[in-house]
Amino acid sequence: MKTKKVWIPAIIAAVAAVLLVTYYYYISSFHGNGDPRLTSPEGRGLIVRSHGEERPGGGAEIFKFLGTIAVFLSAASFSWIWFKKKLKSPSILVRKTGKFLHGVHKLLGWITLTIVTVHGLFFLITKPGDPKIFTGLSAFAILLMIVGYGFFMRRIRNKAMRIVHRSLGLLWVPLLLLHAGGSAVVTVMATLAVWMLIRMLERKAGASRKTIH
Repeated sequence: MKTKKVWIPAIIAAVAAVLLVTYYYYISSFHGNGDPRLTSPEGRGLIVRSHGEERPGGGAEIFKFLGTIAVFLSAASFSWIWFKKKLKSPSILVRKTGKFLHGVHKLLGWITLTIVTVHGLFFLITKPGDPKIFTGLSAFAILLMIVGYGFFMRRIRNKAMRIVHRSLGLLWVPLLLLHAGGSAVVTVMATLAVWMLIRMLERKAGASRKTIH
């Protein structure tokens, strides 16, 4: 497969994601001050509830929690990009963590996709008027492409496949922040904290080697 053709599905997904986010901001502009009813451009009223507001007897909190789990799982899977360069780290713990993430990277991707699908379907059915549905669909479109490119990477030996796969992962981060909000912010902060810990472990391991020599 030619390099240019490899990018086509990713570009289509990215354009779709941008359009969904744009529509999200467009339709959100019709939300009145303090009015829980979202008025569409056509003048029809759409009842809107936040993801955190659970219907009586409903399971919204459970499915919201599934979304939070998916955010953390995706961060663990995405962190493999960092750990890939650390397989020869002076720290044994960092090397073992890198090998572990390499082993579960694809599995985490499929699990994340499954959980996100269940999470999204619940809110599509129970809260179709929620404008955050559009940011969710935007993030889902990119996630679907990430998993798709990861699946076909072994079958299509092309360096561009890996570049597209990683580029989509980077694009997914801001979409996730927009949709998930607080939980995504906490995940990003936790990821940065882990990265700082890795640096500390490597410096300590490097210093120990110099002392031994």
